[in-house]
Amino acid sequence: MDDNDVKAGMQSDFLRERIKQKPINRKKLLRRTIITAAMAVLFGIVASLTFLLLEPVINNWLYPEEEPQEVQFPEESPIDEMNPEDMLTEEMVEGESVPPELEEEQIEELLSQVTFGVEEYQTVYDELASMARDIGRSLVTVTGVTSDVDWFNNTYENEATASGIILADNGQELLMLVSMNNITDAERIVVTFCDRTQMEAELIQRDSATGLAILSVPLIKIAKETMDAIDMANLGSSAISNLAGTPVMALGSPMGTSGSVCYGFITSVGVTLDHADSTYRLMTTDIYASRNASGVLVNLKGNIIGIIDNSYNSEDKGNLLSAYGISELKRTITKMSNKQERAYLGIHGTDVPAEASLESGVPEGAYIKEIEMDSPAMTAGIQSGDVITMAGNVEITSYSELLNVLYSAEPENVISLTIMRQGMDGYQSMRVAVTLGTVE
Repeated sequence: MDDNDVKAGMQSDFLRERIKQKPINRKKLLRRTIITAAMAVLFGIVASLTFLLLEPVINNWLYPEEEPQEVQFPEESPIDEMNPEDMLTEEMVEGESVPPELEEEQIEELLSQVTFGVEEYQTVYDELASMARDIGRSLVTVTGVTSDVDWFNNTYENEATASGIILADNGQELLMLVSMNNITDAERIVVTFCDRTQMEAELIQRDSATGLAILSVPLIKIAKETMDAIDMANLGSSAISNLAGTPVMALGSPMGTSGSVCYGFITSVGVTLDHADSTYRLMTTDIYASRNASGVLVNLKGNIIGIIDNSYNSEDKGNLLSAYGISELKRTITKMSNKQERAYLGIHGTDVPAEASLESGVPEGAYIKEIEMDSPAMTAGIQSGDVITMAGNVEITSYSELLNVLYSAEPENVISLTIMRQGMDGYQSMRVAVTLGTVE
């Protein structure tokens, strides 16, 4: 081996390197891993929030959702009275119309010729039973479910029921009216339709004065077969001058059990229930019923004229069926069905009798009997004994006219009231501004 080869070998040994792996910095690696994981979590949170915020906007843009249709239950004028000629049977007028000039004596003579035996009696009740079945399509059983624990720490469910009616279809939901007096603190509300179908319902709004509530079930959750089986309730009129003595049916749960039916007559309509900013007519009947009765009163035209409520019965009338008049409830029902809050003034009032106006000089208007504590009326300085004669530019000549103004208003509205207050020199006019509250 010559010198050149030796030198080449030495250079080769000199240039040969050994690659050594750099030591791992565990703290630095752990720090980077934590930072990466934190950034991933932060990205996920930001992405989720962005999706949650933008998804409804994009969804509404692509598939615009229709607003629920406004529900209306207009009050009827007291013209739904039965005239004598309406009592004539079809056989008596078959082939000819009843002349408008038919005298009362002629009607009585025709009616005296009518025979009424056992068969006719059975026919009448068959017709009533058929009508009850038809109206039953618009009735629902509402069950309130609550959970409880027994002595051995076992969980069980309590159920309370009441009968209600199907009010309306607003295009998105099926709305139902029910008295919640027997159902309190329910964790779940289940509605049973006439075809035995059960659906969970949502409480939309509850009126603290009457205990009535509006429930809803989304239409998309109701099967077509159920929609074909049910029907909407027909609301009639209780604002009839000769309502006492009218034959009625009690449907729903008048005997405390769902599906019970009772027949009878309205015996009295003279009781007025006075609540804050509202008055309701209470109808009593001769029907013996459960103290926990619920459901509706129906006239012989198949129209609902009352919502059963026995909570106002005196001891001597404990089991006689009573009901709110439907006409006075329609404004409240309309507000609740459209998810509108009622404006709150906080007064109890009445009309000024004509005798008091003539003899004592009391101004015509809405007489204030009582003021609710801490109410907007009290805050504004309205007192018992005042007479409200103007609301804004609307003249007030009765308590019902003032209530109409309140039902048309909304919470937080400011209304100007003209009141007449008795002083040393007679009644003096005052003007007060009231900021309306919300009925709780």
